[in-house]
Amino acid sequence: MSSRRNFLSGLGAITAAATAASVGKVAMAALPEPVIQTTPDTMPPLQPNTGRPYNPVVTLNGWTLPWRMNNGVKEFHLVAEPVVREMAPGFKAHLWGYNGQSPGPTIEVVEGDRVRVFVTNKLPEHTSVHWHGQRLPNGMDGVSGLTQKSIQPGKTFMYEFVARRPGTFMYHPHADEMTQMAMGMMGFWVTHPKGRHPQIQEVDRDFVFLLNAYDIDPGAYTPKISTMLDFNLWSWNSRVFPGIDPLVVRKNDKVRIRIGNLTMTNHPIHIHGHEFQVTGTDGGPVPHSARWPEVTTDIAVGQMRQIEFLADEEGDWAFHCHKSHHTMNAMGHDTPTLIGVDHSGVARPITNLIPDYMAMGERGMADMGEMEMPVPDNTLPMMTGEGPFGGVEMGGMFSVVKVRKDQKPGDYKDHGWYKHPAGTVAQEWTGNAAEPVRATSMGGKSMPLKQRNQQEVEVQIRKPVGKMEH
Repeated sequence: MSSRRNFLSGLGAITAAATAASVGKVAMAALPEPVIQTTPDTMPPLQPNTGRPYNPVVTLNGWTLPWRMNNGVKEFHLVAEPVVREMAPGFKAHLWGYNGQSPGPTIEVVEGDRVRVFVTNKLPEHTSVHWHGQRLPNGMDGVSGLTQKSIQPGKTFMYEFVARRPGTFMYHPHADEMTQMAMGMMGFWVTHPKGRHPQIQEVDRDFVFLLNAYDIDPGAYTPKISTMLDFNLWSWNSRVFPGIDPLVVRKNDKVRIRIGNLTMTNHPIHIHGHEFQVTGTDGGPVPHSARWPEVTTDIAVGQMRQIEFLADEEGDWAFHCHKSHHTMNAMGHDTPTLIGVDHSGVARPITNLIPDYMAMGERGMADMGEMEMPVPDNTLPMMTGEGPFGGVEMGGMFSVVKVRKDQKPGDYKDHGWYKHPAGTVAQEWTGNAAEPVRATSMGGKSMPLKQRNQQEVEVQIRKPVGKMEH
């Protein structure tokens, strides 16, 4: 994180209008210094040293934007600009974002705070910022052409409003959305309660991240902005597995995870080993009487979901989107299914014509991860990640919740893989096994089919022998 001067110390008063308006060169000299972050690591929580106290959040593979206090107003400075985002080691994307990253930094305030956000546009086109889910004056809502003029390249606008209700929100452009959001322009906003709240409990760890998606051809760097559904990179905070950091917690911590969806489809987010409750949406906290236990919650487009659970089971627990194609990295959607296909008679002749040819897919897609097939530069394998027992065979929206009894309060460092107690890991059985019971009935029918003469078809299973030809 870099800044030419410490903008948490306060830099004097400025005169500000109460509507979004451009700021001239003289006023620019008195703006809060923009803080820039380029590392993709999860930054420690930013402890507030001015303003009302609160329990800060941790942004997964992100950070919280510092502020300055100016005559009782909390001032932030966002810079909309092109960025280079490392989506995982070995793969970088050319995106648009804020303050050096996509998504932009998380903004944290307290209920009742008067907030002033300066937005400087360093993009090649106009933009605006919509404060998704906030109650605010209409002229601060950030819809280009409807509630304000667009922020032209090189200009700075100012937004000012009171954070009226606690909750979990987002910010994103409402100008040329198809381009700007497809390029990664979005960020998280958290308004903490100013005191004890009947529907908002204190937690030990509070994580936040956004769901976003990109269509980047293998070997390319820039997303295809016209894609509507067939995205090939499903990400959390513009990171894909194995580049997504684990969520490290202490055993018996009360954990809150806030998730916002700015992709083009829904995502059923699933946790292993624990049950949670949905305790909040972007509409506010869910009353206790309306909550129920879940292990998966579906998050639709434009929605926020806040889940909470007691981390009372030690281990390395998978945490992911339950749409199986969303836990894979870039792949061709037109790949044929070749399971059961015998390549043995054609692999060698094809290899004579195409030396790099590999026969694959006849035993399932895991072959592709095992073969380490060559890929273009700046491209990730489709399924990747090494765990303590071998390949995890995942990508995209996948991470791990690491629960440890010896994790210190406030310590978010990953201390390695879980050490399983003796006798608690599934392993090969070498003794005699009972004959498995198999279903033989085809089931009943509500309406009988007209009988036709049919031949019984025997399923042939060919077991591979030795190494695959290539």
